[in-house]
Amino acid sequence: MKLVFATHNPNKLIELQKLVPPSLELISLETLGCHEAIPETENTLEGNARLKANYITNTYQLPCFADDTGLLVTSLNGEPGVLSARYAGPENNAQANMSKLLTKLEGSTDRSAYFKTVIALNLNGETHIFEGKVDGEITMSQYGEQGFGYDPIFKPTGYDQTFAQLPLSEKNKISHRGRAFQKLIAYLKHTNVTR
Repeated sequence: MKLVFATHNPNKLIELQKLVPPSLELISLETLGCHEAIPETENTLEGNARLKANYITNTYQLPCFADDTGLLVTSLNGEPGVLSARYAGPENNAQANMSKLLTKLEGSTDRSAYFKTVIALNLNGETHIFEGKVDGEITMSQYGEQGFGYDPIFKPTGYDQTFAQLPLSEKNKISHRGRAFQKLIAYLKHTNVTR
């Protein structure tokens, strides 16, 4: 089965391609020839995931899923949240986003945070929602070269390394996106879609 993953982020695609069963072929937006940025104008992660999935389904008439992810920091009342990718501005600059967050947390003793991913799957005229979450804390500075986004400053609970230091195989087992995607895969298997 072919399933469109509505993202322009090659790092997300690489992460999820490692998780899919052989019977499921993930198609990227680039493969579809869709190069336009899909606006994320909703004020919730679920709203943005639905918006992106609906855009692709309505435009290309293909089964599709889209995700939206946020990093929520307790002492900042859930910032950056739904604005995580654009925290420091519309250009989605990961380094600027991390720098802004670390600056805002200077002097804070509570550095607890969590990542949350919401996936919207459009299949057979229905939308299904899957969520994944991982707790952790924001480190004092950046560590590691792997991963993307806020990975160099997020240390998951129970680990002494950031997401950017962990091997991708290990990160996928515990990450917010990995957990949400495993629920998606389990649903597809349960409904025999991937056979």
